[in-house]
Amino acid sequence: MSNPALGRIIMVIPTYDEALNLEWIVGRLRTAQPDVDVMIVDDNSPDGTGDIADRLAAADPQIRVVHRTEKAGLGAAYLHGFKEALAAGYDVIGEMDADGSHQPEQLHLLLTALEHADLVIGSRWVPGGSVVNWPKSREFLSRGGNLYVRILLGSRVRDATAGFRLFRSGTLEKIDLGSVESAGYVFQADLAWRTQQAGLTITEVPIEFIERVRGDSKMSGDVATESIKRITRWGLHERRSQVRRTLDRWRGR
Repeated sequence: MSNPALGRIIMVIPTYDEALNLEWIVGRLRTAQPDVDVMIVDDNSPDGTGDIADRLAAADPQIRVVHRTEKAGLGAAYLHGFKEALAAGYDVIGEMDADGSHQPEQLHLLLTALEHADLVIGSRWVPGGSVVNWPKSREFLSRGGNLYVRILLGSRVRDATAGFRLFRSGTLEKIDLGSVESAGYVFQADLAWRTQQAGLTITEVPIEFIERVRGDSKMSGDVATESIKRITRWGLHERRSQVRRTLDRWRGR
């Protein structure tokens, strides 16, 4: 369905072993935003998540399901969903977790902000944002990781790793999804960085992020390592590019 100001909107929800959460979070989303469609992208979950998704879609024409054959990472699932949504002609394509950490009842904040932006991020680390049920150690890691992104890439985004966001379809078309290689959580920083590099408008709105209470987190040491390596590589490349641009300007005087 459509929003008069924004057009057709769909939220992409990637899943892997979210049988305990999927029906609950999709129900909340459909209640909070009845005009927003839902796409569930399941990576062949062994716990039956895909079957639950099919049942939800059979009962609600605004829910669609994409079944993937393997667990290939968060970024790969989102890219698949984004391409499907673009092909279906959606004007706004959003993303959110299936575990309840992103509250559908706050989606209206992002929708309102998107009227004047190309990408809106629901942020934990702007004034008014918060996290619930996180130990201080995890908050330190998240804040530190985002600071690292800002320093190394020159990013203006305070919560580049956040996964509650809305893209205009034109934004996704401009940032060349076909060249995105990041598969894990670094995917979020990657797309925010590409949006900034394209000269598009990014707005962060404060949200309350709630740590999952059911099921297991998908974050792992390997995922964190991939993120650090890729961000470091991008940052060093950007710094070299900045030096070359400065030298070129100096030589041209």
